[in-house]
Amino acid sequence: MLIKPAFAKEPSFSHGQTPRTAVLLCNLGTPDAPTAAAVRRYLAEFLGDPRVVEIPRLIWMAILHGIILRVRPAKSAAKYATIWTAEGSPLKVHTAQQAQALQAAFDAAGQAVTVRYAMRYANPSMASQLDALKAEGFTRILVLPAYPQYSGTTTASVFDAIYKWGLRTRLLPEFRFINHYHDHPGYIAALAERVRTHWAEHGQAERLVMSFHGVPERTLHLGDPYHCECYKTARLLGEALGLTKAQYMVTFQSRFGKAKWLEPYTEPTLVALAEQGVKRVDLICPGFTSDCLETLEEIAQEAQEAYLHAGGEVFRYIPCLNDSAMWVQGMHALCVEHMGGWSFTAPDAQQLAASRAAAMALGSKD
Repeated sequence: MLIKPAFAKEPSFSHGQTPRTAVLLCNLGTPDAPTAAAVRRYLAEFLGDPRVVEIPRLIWMAILHGIILRVRPAKSAAKYATIWTAEGSPLKVHTAQQAQALQAAFDAAGQAVTVRYAMRYANPSMASQLDALKAEGFTRILVLPAYPQYSGTTTASVFDAIYKWGLRTRLLPEFRFINHYHDHPGYIAALAERVRTHWAEHGQAERLVMSFHGVPERTLHLGDPYHCECYKTARLLGEALGLTKAQYMVTFQSRFGKAKWLEPYTEPTLVALAEQGVKRVDLICPGFTSDCLETLEEIAQEAQEAYLHAGGEVFRYIPCLNDSAMWVQGMHALCVEHMGGWSFTAPDAQQLAASRAAAMALGSKD
């Protein structure tokens, strides 16, 4: 009987290899296709993560596999079909474009950094991308989650995947993690530019609604900073746009289940605004850096329909940052800040030999 080794075999190594640096941009994930089967596989992994649903495991697994995965995949697949593009899932397309644009920014700056992207759930998986980086000799990896506001349900889950991968890795790369950037100047500036560009083309609505993804309210009471960071992002964006507090508002979308989630809820708020006589609304989703099902279907389709049906006249969705030039600059600045002390330029062979010789000489004197 063969005993499987505890750790994966290391790639070939030779002394004197130059340290290599990479950025791994990690987004949530998406089904491989807008079909019930693909959505079922995706939801099984996503909703099976204890970070996402904090219900006693045995009870939740019975609900997930006994009810949800039997009913929800077909309904969700129909929604995905309404936003699917010729290139595939919008979230995956935009994330790939962000990684490519960020790579171009490093190249233009003459910095020897390689950028890859991965999905926390589905493909390309984080484990597969880490395996590839390891095989290519990368020894320093900066993990950049696509979530500006920290939450245990999202950011921490990305870190969990890194730790899980590390459990089977003998020689670990040097990791650095970006926990959050909800108040980073580059992020706020990119959001503000997005809104101003929209206003220049369409005019400014009576109210700017900033809709963030919801989480159960109990997470706030248990110490998750997500709620506070969403409100700080909103305040900073409002200030950057010169808005009064009466001109913008924060809401939370994507409720799931019967538990109380962070309020106010997005769609009921839009309906209330319409009923109060607010005729024109702009809506942006600052917590999503890439357009996806939650922005393109839940907001741009369902929420818009609810608002107009309630008496609103003009509803305009402002797209996510995606690969806008200002956001690419912001990502680049964010990464450079967090890679402080890491060399971006590979030393030539003579420099490397000289530094190693000096180190050996110092060692021989001890």
